[in-house]
Amino acid sequence: MANFDIDGDLIRKLADLLRETGLNEIEFAEGDKSLRVSRGAPAASAHVVHAAVPAAVVAAAPAATPVKGAAHPGALTSPMVGTAYLAPEPGAGPFVKVGDTVKAGQTVLIIEAMKVMNPIKAPRGGTVTEVAITDGQPVEFGEVLLVIE
Repeated sequence: MANFDIDGDLIRKLADLLRETGLNEIEFAEGDKSLRVSRGAPAASAHVVHAAVPAAVVAAAPAATPVKGAAHPGALTSPMVGTAYLAPEPGAGPFVKVGDTVKAGQTVLIIEAMKVMNPIKAPRGGTVTEVAITDGQPVEFGEVLLVIE
């Protein structure tokens, strides 16, 4: 196992950033090492994980409740932690809704992370059969956003 020195100052800075932004989780990577800081579990659960990429996990968040479409091959999952928006701006209609036909590469929602609006695009064409989130909902990495069949 490789030695992984934990930088306490970096952890404190990331924790301050979590409080400041309202995010539940943030990850910092440099080289082959990464550090993830999450809110939601007691700090006593902090531990170092040695895998293909060493990662220090601090206060790991509890697993998200799976939604109906989580096991579906057409499930579009969140590529990041942030706040999901179903419309391009407040008061506007949603990008997509259940029953809509989408094309590969079409923007289906936006995730705001670190004050940057990130368009989330459909990985393939098809029909939206489930929207698993609500407008303005915080989302975690890997959480199902919608299902395209």
